[in-house]
Amino acid sequence: MTPVSYHRVGSAADAVRLGALDGHRLLGGGTNLVDLMRKGVEQPAVLVDVSGLSSLIEEAADGSLVIGAAARNAAVAAHPLVRTRYPMLARAILGGASAQIRNMATVGGNLLQRTRCLYFADAAGSKCNKRVPGSGCDAQGGFTRYHAILGASPSCIATHPSDMAVALAALDARLHLASAAGVRILPLLDFHQLPGDRPDIETILAPGEVIVAIELPLSDVAARSTYRKVRDRASYAFALVSVAAGLALEGDRIVNVRIALGGVAAKPWRALRAEAVLRGGPANAEAFARAAEAEFADAAPLPSNAFKVPLATRTLAAVLTELSGERA
Repeated sequence: MTPVSYHRVGSAADAVRLGALDGHRLLGGGTNLVDLMRKGVEQPAVLVDVSGLSSLIEEAADGSLVIGAAARNAAVAAHPLVRTRYPMLARAILGGASAQIRNMATVGGNLLQRTRCLYFADAAGSKCNKRVPGSGCDAQGGFTRYHAILGASPSCIATHPSDMAVALAALDARLHLASAAGVRILPLLDFHQLPGDRPDIETILAPGEVIVAIELPLSDVAARSTYRKVRDRASYAFALVSVAAGLALEGDRIVNVRIALGGVAAKPWRALRAEAVLRGGPANAEAFARAAEAEFADAAPLPSNAFKVPLATRTLAAVLTELSGERA
């Protein structure tokens, strides 16, 4: 066993200072990092426990909701303001993992969890550019049922596993990142990166930066929103595809829409093409089909996951139909 030191911090300043040191890794709920340590994928010398940072869920003066990065996923899903104002987020969290894991996992850690690609987790036997840059990708030509159909590269076809992050992408969430220079705020959509030729670089988090809060702005689509996840079994399975969507309607016309997809790319995939097709048009089956066709026009499925395109198309149509029908 590799010896590991442990420090628990109580302030963002201490987390920034210790997290920037070589061999130090930040530890939230540990539901992913500890698992990867057991498999030999992660081998930190020091764990810096940040679960004591803010876990408050508070309404800001402008009406946005600010969630401390150490808030447990279960607490976020159960919060009255999340359930009423942002139902897609509550449903996405409840669709992910088991109740025990949701009670441990933090929202900050959830955003930084690693892919569940089998070849990434097989440190002893598989080549993986995400784990060892330049080593190759055994997923190519391998078992690809769960792999990406959008935004992949010859270097990596892994998907991002988070359900919560898909809803946050649709909600235009903003991240508060603390460093020695202060706090910067940036859109979640800019946080996760597509693989390109450096799949080991998964986010734009700079060395020494720590996620300290997630901000949910007021939204005209959030209240009429939902999350649907399609998976291989009824519980505790990662998404084959998932859809987070919200609609704002005037009569039969869509005045605003937000859609994000999970299980299809290395990051929560914001469906901007589909939104553009739908915005300002009718809320009907024909429009939903045209939106899906536009979004998946550049999809590059593999032989084992070509089913994801029609599956995601049907799921998107079903979610939009449900949301548009709720107004009746």
